[in-house]
Amino acid sequence: MDSRVSSPEKQDKENFVGVNNKRLGVCGRILFSLSFLLVIITFPISIWMCLKIIKEYERAVVFRLGRIQADKAKGPGLILVLPCIDVFVKVDLRTVTCNIPPQEILTRDSVTTQVDGVVYYRIYSAVSAVANVNDVHQATFLLAQTTLRNVLGTQSLSQILAGREEIAHSIRTLLDDATELWGIRVARVEIKDVQIPVQLQRSMAAEAEATREARAKVLAAEGEMNASKSLKSASMVLAESPIALQLRYLQTLSTVATEKNSTIVFPLPMNILEGIGGVNSDNHKKLPNKA
Repeated sequence: MDSRVSSPEKQDKENFVGVNNKRLGVCGRILFSLSFLLVIITFPISIWMCLKIIKEYERAVVFRLGRIQADKAKGPGLILVLPCIDVFVKVDLRTVTCNIPPQEILTRDSVTTQVDGVVYYRIYSAVSAVANVNDVHQATFLLAQTTLRNVLGTQSLSQILAGREEIAHSIRTLLDDATELWGIRVARVEIKDVQIPVQLQRSMAAEAEATREARAKVLAAEGEMNASKSLKSASMVLAESPIALQLRYLQTLSTVATEKNSTIVFPLPMNILEGIGGVNSDNHKKLPNKA
């Protein structure tokens, strides 16, 4: 498991630029005392102004006299904010969906295409997200666009079409490393669509069609070769047994008669009638002589 997932709050101080444990100083202590005294004097009214509710999916970064009050954000629940000296910023920790508009990219094989995607990320360190970058969402959005163009520019068109998952994983890794100091964790990157020029689509379709036709011709030739080998083997079997040819004639006649009820003229060799009614080929040859 990622160490940032298991203990994100422990790394807030490491990822945050400028957090320190310096005290407020003499002037700061005086202002803090005056603010606390004001809360006590106007207690029935001030308590409603000092108590703030932070939702479960939010965190509050409290600035006291311009400095971070603690190394980690406060919340969820009730927090106490002193008037005049405390200012707090709410940070939403829920997952954010960032749609990358279509980016015109020149691939490694000099093909112009448009690719769009989507990035899912969330803030895991509210302190770093507030103090380390001006607008964390806008910065992540622009960085995602630049990273998408840079990564896809090193790939060919066939690699982009066939390896979307690998490309998305590499983009997520680069984004996650770059936004670590901003308190951002990129959860997922997906490439939604790859738009190819119409002329190139026609060329690819013609190439695919030619490939399929060539494969079909090869398969048909292989089928003819296998069929000729089978016919050769069958002819050798029939040559060894002449009666087998006659049986094949009768089998074909039975099949045709079952499928189509019509008059069939079928050649019947005379040697089949041998042994039927005393008729043989020798008697048949002698009949004209007697006449």
